[in-house]
Amino acid sequence: MAQNYNVASLLLIGLVFHLVYIGSVFDCYFTSPVVHGMRSYGLGSAESKRLVLIVGDGLRADLLFQKNGFQRLGLPNASEVVAPYLRSIVETRGAFGVSHTRVPTESRPGHVAIIGGMYEDVSAVTKGWKTNPVDFDSVFNKSQATFSFGSPDILPMFSRGATPGKVMTWSYNEEAEDFTKDATALDIWVFDQLQHLLQNATTNSTLNSQLRAPGTVFFLHLLGLDTTGHSYRPHSPEYMNNIKVVDDVVRRTETLIQQFYQDGETSYVFTADHGMSVIGNHGDGHPDNTRTPLVAWGRGIRGPLPDSSPSSHDAYSEPWELNHLLRRDVEQADLAPLMAALVGIDWPVNSVGVLPDVDPTRPGYLLPQEGNRTFAKAAQVNAKMIIEQYRIKHELKKAHTVLYKPFAPLEGSGPSNRGAKLSDIDHAISTEHWRLARELSADLINDGLAGLRYLQTYERMLIKGMATAAYIGWAAYASLFIFRPLETYVARPGQIVVTSVAGLALAAFWFLFAVQRSPWTYYLYIAFPCFFWHQFVAQVGPLLRGSAARVQRGGWIRIVLYGALVVGVLQSMVAAYVHRSIWSVGFLLIGTVWPLSAWTKESRARLSMPYLWTASCLVTGIFPLLSVDKTESLTAILAGGLCILVAGALFAQTGLGNVGKPVSRLFVRQGILVVLAMGITASSVYHLQAKLGLPLLNQVAGWIVLVAASSLPFLSRVKHSTPRSKSLMYFLAFGPCFVFLSISVEGLFYVAYSLTLVSWIAAERSLRGGDLERIKKSKSVVQYRFQPDDVRIALFFLFFVQVGFFGTGNVASISSFYLSPVYRLIPVFSPFAMALLLIFKIIAPYIILAVTFVALNDALHLPPFSLFLVALTLTDGMTLTFFFNVTDTGSWLEIGQTITFFCVASLLLLWSAGICAGGEYLMADVISLNRKAVE
Repeated sequence: MAQNYNVASLLLIGLVFHLVYIGSVFDCYFTSPVVHGMRSYGLGSAESKRLVLIVGDGLRADLLFQKNGFQRLGLPNASEVVAPYLRSIVETRGAFGVSHTRVPTESRPGHVAIIGGMYEDVSAVTKGWKTNPVDFDSVFNKSQATFSFGSPDILPMFSRGATPGKVMTWSYNEEAEDFTKDATALDIWVFDQLQHLLQNATTNSTLNSQLRAPGTVFFLHLLGLDTTGHSYRPHSPEYMNNIKVVDDVVRRTETLIQQFYQDGETSYVFTADHGMSVIGNHGDGHPDNTRTPLVAWGRGIRGPLPDSSPSSHDAYSEPWELNHLLRRDVEQADLAPLMAALVGIDWPVNSVGVLPDVDPTRPGYLLPQEGNRTFAKAAQVNAKMIIEQYRIKHELKKAHTVLYKPFAPLEGSGPSNRGAKLSDIDHAISTEHWRLARELSADLINDGLAGLRYLQTYERMLIKGMATAAYIGWAAYASLFIFRPLETYVARPGQIVVTSVAGLALAAFWFLFAVQRSPWTYYLYIAFPCFFWHQFVAQVGPLLRGSAARVQRGGWIRIVLYGALVVGVLQSMVAAYVHRSIWSVGFLLIGTVWPLSAWTKESRARLSMPYLWTASCLVTGIFPLLSVDKTESLTAILAGGLCILVAGALFAQTGLGNVGKPVSRLFVRQGILVVLAMGITASSVYHLQAKLGLPLLNQVAGWIVLVAASSLPFLSRVKHSTPRSKSLMYFLAFGPCFVFLSISVEGLFYVAYSLTLVSWIAAERSLRGGDLERIKKSKSVVQYRFQPDDVRIALFFLFFVQVGFFGTGNVASISSFYLSPVYRLIPVFSPFAMALLLIFKIIAPYIILAVTFVALNDALHLPPFSLFLVALTLTDGMTLTFFFNVTDTGSWLEIGQTITFFCVASLLLLWSAGICAGGEYLMADVISLNRKAVE
């Protein structure tokens, strides 16, 4: 009982520890960009009276600009120019380029960057990218009035927290975002609402005055492309047609504005919040997600310019056939100061955007009435905005940091002081040295952004140090549970010293954090390593003395070599997150090399099917080699369902023996549900591919079958006599899940993966056959003792945990993040409900792993969680590597992947504990009585 209590406490501590330290990577690399109490600056003069911002949600730059782009894909009736109106603007009267987004490439952070000029605190993901996690300023809030039309997921975040009456919104209902319907209707709805508004102004004098006030902004959020891309993927006739609709909305909007105002005083900016990958996803940081189009035209904006030398184009834009024109790229946050400069409003505070016209060596986007003077003044305002943010953050850090070291390029004496640099810019403007003022402003902006980054990363080494001490300390602390159960703590003189030192260290750090007003999370970050190392140092002495006595001469060398091998395996699994073929190599090694090198003739003789393990490993190892870009294949889906039925029937006939009529009837009912799922899925796929919509009958029947199949194991009162019988019940229970929610071969992977796990139990039991016989004959209580081979079993377990997630995908779990299958059950956009379905699909293989691992413990006559404790000690060798690999610089793909991999690794390791705990619960009634003899 004490052993179980100790394990439970360890798991609870580990759960809290890993959850807390997931947050450490965000404190280390991503702090909130918002500070308060800043002064706002603006030009004080406008180039135009109003601005129209049009955002094509989910529009890729290449698919908008590329000539013959869809014809090259072989699409029937593809247009040579998919967006003729926008292309004519680019070629005759506007400026264009690529707006580069940052990860995560989601709608909310993209719009915040465009309209707020800041890169959002990533904590917004916990709000579903909808609710403001922090208040932020925006171009809309600084405008005279903003009239916005579009999605209910985007518009409210700019009206919430804004000055009352400043931002007005018109949104359609959430039910309108139906993935099975023509999403172009959403974009047409937006234009219709703008048209109605302007029509109403002809009879409403108050509205008419409001619309004609200088500094007015119109925002058109066109969601259709994002919805269409998710449903049909970007390289599809549907996506092409949606681009045509967006192009027509732009044309009709400009015509409508011109007819209403008739003054030529309107500026237009067309862009996108993010792009989209070839499989219709975004959010993973792939370059196709981060390159969005930018087209600007109208009052105050320059026309097309000839290309520069060297060329502004590269291999990416060569197919656009626009090489004769200058391509002027910007960062996404640069659009906010551009829009603010056009309509003459104050720039949003917390904006880190750099106006493209600050750089005197390259053309920007403006064509100001006062020419170079406006360029110089705009550059000065940009520098003041950046330095104002730096000043506030610098003063806060200086006031609350012990032994603060200021940022030298801005806090030095003489010319290196930020005040002196601002004075130099003022002097250059007063003496009409416009180019010099822009150069000085550009240098100060660069220093200011570097200073902001310096302050943002000021405590990074401290957090990294705490994380390193915590993760290594956790491994050391957890190892105590492996080599012997923890005894009741007894204070001894040496241990009292250890406790005193740990307490003093913790108190010193907490005092330091209190003086610096550090986040409350810092107190937790240091508490964990102090606790872990205190426990380890206080109790490791007797354990080391006992171990040293048992290790023979030369044994330490083997221990070191074995440890190096374990580290190599863990790092290989780290590398496999990027190079999926490593998982296949792993299956090849454990399926062939391990049996050849470790299995004896006696162990082979105990196996009824000695080659099943090798065959199942080799088959499962095929899936990581498959392409992650999959198209919907009804044949593969139905083949997966059929294999689930065949595998279940064969296992029931050959592996269970006589299970009784109640259990047999249960299996038959589960098989019928799999067949029903196959029929419903076939019908739904037909209707969705034919664009007939999802029949209500299919949706209702699908939910009934999915819920019935998943709940049947928990509602059934059928008694199982063996772990095998109950494992088969869970295997069949998730069969419908892998039919409804599969896009291709996921069902086949599920069968191969499950077969590998079943054969793993038989292989391990055969290897320990002699020991198991002795345990059975022994009548004395046997306590778990660590064996070196337990490390191998723990590594196998970790391997299967990772493969369950990365089996046939790269950053996606066995293709689980494809949205197309979800539409068979939820056709209307509902991010959290859809996410729950995807998570449910991810869980299914782990249920099989959970019951397998518990059955393996039982087959080897080991106490519960004994093997998992070994795995728990090893896991942070991977997590710590991922922590140090996280970066916030480099390509967007690198940034996104490093964050994703660390979070996935941490959560999977937490999930491992849930696997074992859940497996113990699910299999509690069929675990053999032998466990009582070894506890």
